[in-house]
Amino acid sequence: MTDAVKKLKEWVDNSGNIVFFGGAGVSTESGIPDFRSTDGLYHQQYDYPPETILSHSFYERETEEFYRFYRDKMLYLDAKPNAAHQKLAELEAAGKLQAVITQNIDGLHQLAGSRNVLELHGSVLRNHCQRCGAFYGVEAVQNSTGIPRCRCGGVIKPDVVLYEEGLDENVLARSVSAIRQADVLIIGGTSLTVYPAAGLVRYYRGNKLVVINKTSLEGAGADLTICEPIGQVMAQL
Repeated sequence: MTDAVKKLKEWVDNSGNIVFFGGAGVSTESGIPDFRSTDGLYHQQYDYPPETILSHSFYERETEEFYRFYRDKMLYLDAKPNAAHQKLAELEAAGKLQAVITQNIDGLHQLAGSRNVLELHGSVLRNHCQRCGAFYGVEAVQNSTGIPRCRCGGVIKPDVVLYEEGLDENVLARSVSAIRQADVLIIGGTSLTVYPAAGLVRYYRGNKLVVINKTSLEGAGADLTICEPIGQVMAQL
């Protein structure tokens, strides 16, 4: 255990008000790739970058192509929680962790047992008809072809926040409140480049801001930085 991890363990052991703010790097150890990364596969199969395809305007304009990408690249239903998800659930059960704020849409925190999960960008597990509002599980999208349709004929849309769409105001307010009250704020697996989610960090008022990321985050103002895979770090706490 490095000195930095020892320091983090000491802070965690002595705190009863920890908040975790995480991004795609939390789920990469579960086999879910960071879709923002540039790789050859995207360019071989798609005529547009992921950020364009996952925008509201593209969804409206090229709905069938959106769903081709979405089913291929956004649904990893066989993924299992890793050591980071599991440790966070343990800390919550012990009364130490007050909230998980996540930019991920995979539902792995809940699968690991976390209860107070604030999903800034929604979840692939929830879907609804845009015409009648009927709820559908993820299978309705995964097992469909072309554009998934409701029994009423409406389009089934994932409850996922696309680019150009606003975040849920209630989730945002609860996230701000949790961060403001935290003794220890742990940021893990995120580059803090996606706004407005990344801007939430500025509401932290404490002096135990921890960043766990494979690369350091310039300008994050961290009191402790650990440049290691988050699952490996969390497993040591």
